[in-house]
Amino acid sequence: MDPSQELDLDMDRWNCQWINGEKVTEARDSLIVYNPATGEAVGRVPRGNGEAAARAVEAASLALPGWGRLTAVQRASYLNQWADRIERERDDLARLISREQGKPVEEAAGELEGSAQFIRWYAEEGKRSYGETIPGSRPNQRIMVWRQPVGVVGMITPWNFPAAMIIRKAAPALAAGCTIVVKPASQTPLIAVALLQLLMDTGIPSGVANLVTGSAAAISDVFLSDSRVRKISFTGSTEVGKSIMMRAAGGLKRLSLELGGIAPVIVFPDADVELAAKSIVGNKFENCGQVCNGINVIYAHEAIHKELIERISSLASMLRVGPGDEPNVDIGPLIDGEALLRVDRLVADAEAKGASILTGGYRLTEEKYAHGHFYAPTVLTDVNEEMDVMKEEIFGPVAPIVSFASEDGVIARCNATPYGLAAYVFTREVSRVYRMCEQLEFGMIAVNGTSLSVPQAPFGGIKESGTGREGGHHGLDDFLELKYINLNLEEKGG
Repeated sequence: MDPSQELDLDMDRWNCQWINGEKVTEARDSLIVYNPATGEAVGRVPRGNGEAAARAVEAASLALPGWGRLTAVQRASYLNQWADRIERERDDLARLISREQGKPVEEAAGELEGSAQFIRWYAEEGKRSYGETIPGSRPNQRIMVWRQPVGVVGMITPWNFPAAMIIRKAAPALAAGCTIVVKPASQTPLIAVALLQLLMDTGIPSGVANLVTGSAAAISDVFLSDSRVRKISFTGSTEVGKSIMMRAAGGLKRLSLELGGIAPVIVFPDADVELAAKSIVGNKFENCGQVCNGINVIYAHEAIHKELIERISSLASMLRVGPGDEPNVDIGPLIDGEALLRVDRLVADAEAKGASILTGGYRLTEEKYAHGHFYAPTVLTDVNEEMDVMKEEIFGPVAPIVSFASEDGVIARCNATPYGLAAYVFTREVSRVYRMCEQLEFGMIAVNGTSLSVPQAPFGGIKESGTGREGGHHGLDDFLELKYINLNLEEKGG
C-alpha cells in the first residue's frame, strides 16, 4: 500500500445515514468532520436527531423477525461477504480512517484487517449457538433451553478505533440474529458510513443494519426510551456509561459497557527488560496513546528501574510523529484540541509536583505540525500518587514510570483504583505469574506481552471499567436470551 496515494474523497461522498436499507441524506444541518493532523474539513454527515433514530429503530424492529428466522449459515453468508468487501477496500478505507481520526495509514490498515477477522470469527461462532437438553424430573417431562436473539440493539461507538468498535459490536449481534442501529462518534462518522455501505452491498435485508449520525443526546435518548430497543452496547467514558446504566434501568435493558481504565504494567527484576521495554512502548504509544486498554502507568522494580527507564526513553525518543498519511510515521495527532489541552495539563501538573521529563513534554507546533493536534512522545520519572497522571486515564502519548520494591506493595497500588480493565505483568517466575493473575483486580491480564484483542477471547473489564464482553463465545452470549422450555408428554394410551 502506498500511503501517499490520494484518496478519492469529497465532502459529500459519505454524507448520509442508513435507515431501512436506504441512504438518507435529508437533515436540517450537517456535522463537519475535520482531519486532526491538518485542521482541514474532509467530509460531512447529516446532523440527525431523535426522529431519524426513531425511524431506524422502527426499521430494525420490523426486520427482526425475518432476520432472526434465518439460519445461522444464512446470516454467516452475509457476514463473510461483508468481510470480503472490507478486505478488498482496505487501502481506501485505511486512508479514510487516517484522514478523520489521525492514526497512521498502516495502523488503520491493521485495524481493518483485525475487523475482518472479527467478522469471520463470528460468522462461524454463530453456527455454534447451541441450546441444551436437561434431564427431566418425571418420566414424561422434557426440558430444553433455547438461545434466541435479544432483539433490537442500539450501539454507541467511540472515535479511537472507529472501524473496529463498530464491527466488534455488530458482528456478534448480527450473527446472533439481532438487528442493529449504530450511532458512531461525531469525530469519526465517515468510516462508519463507508462500512455500512459495504454491508448494504451484500444484499442484507432492509432494516437489519441501520446507522444514524448527529446528536448523541437525542439519538441515545431514543435508544433508552424506546421499549423495542432491548439492549445497548456502549464504549466510552465511565461517566457516560453510568448515566446510560441508570436510565436503562427503567426498561431493564441489557447492557454491554466498555468504559474507562487506568491500566498498569508491572516489570519484575527477573523479566526480559528489552522485551518489556519494546512491548510497553508499542502499547503505550499506539494510536497516540488513545487506547482504552493502553498502559497508563509503568511500575518498574527498583532493581531494574534505571535500565528500564533508559530503554523506554530511548525507544520513545525515536518514534516518528506526523500526519498519518505520511510514510514511515509511527504516531499521528491527538483527536482534537480538547485532548491536546488535557495532555498538556497532565504533564504540567506532574512537572509542577516534582516529575522529571526524560523526553518530550511539549506540543509540536512547527511547520507540518502547525495546524494539527500533535504532542511529542513523553516519558516521566519521579512520579508519585499525588499527580493527576496517576489518578486519571491519560489517553495520550505520556508514559509515567514509578519504582516499586515489593510484590504485595505493587499489587495494592494497582488495585487502589475504581477501574479494572487491563493490567500487564513481565516476569519469568511461574509462581509469580499465578499470584499476579489471581490477585490483580482487572478483567484482562497479559503476561510478558501487551496485546490483548483477539476475536476468540472475551475483551472487557470489571469494577467501573464496565460490564459485558466483546470477543469469544462470551461476546455472542451477550446478544442472546435464554428460553426455558418445559414439555410434558402425554402418557401412552393402552
